[in-house]
Amino acid sequence: MHKRLTRALLPVLSAGLLSGTALASDADAPEVYGWVEKALIDPSWGVEVKAKLDSGALTSSMQADNIEQFEREGEDWVRFEVEVEDEESGEIVSHEFERQLYRDLTVVGAGGRDHRPVVLMTICMGDERFEEQFSLEDRSDMNYPVLLGRRTIQSLGYLDVTETFLQSPSCDDDSTLHRHADKEYEDKIGV
Repeated sequence: MHKRLTRALLPVLSAGLLSGTALASDADAPEVYGWVEKALIDPSWGVEVKAKLDSGALTSSMQADNIEQFEREGEDWVRFEVEVEDEESGEIVSHEFERQLYRDLTVVGAGGRDHRPVVLMTICMGDERFEEQFSLEDRSDMNYPVLLGRRTIQSLGYLDVTETFLQSPSCDDDSTLHRHADKEYEDKIGV
């Protein structure tokens, strides 16, 4: 049934697009991202990594080692090291970050329970910066040092699971910043 509906709608949509009567202008259309994209972790650091967009995950996750929680002025903080391959240079690079603990996350899966700290980090996707929640875990044995979950994907635009590398990260200090505090989640996202 799905194939019949697609075959019926495709000519109608194509005719509308070819005639110049698209419903929204290109400027209003959301960006489209592939299931793997390049991103900049903390754009001021400027390290380009591969990020997997995973609609099966709610919270984004980032490669982190030497995770240490500590207290600063009565607040819980996290110190951690990010060691990744810079996709632009091919070099292994590392940087130590300190961020205020946003929350603790318990992940339940086939391997049991895993407790992870969650911090706010800024990444660059396309030409915009996104301040997002990232759980910190050792992802060194995984193909992608950054995994973007539904909370982040919702802010980006559309996900095309048949494509990769549709956007190139190109942020600077003047690029639009989507602050986490200003975010509103769709009801059905699973928060």
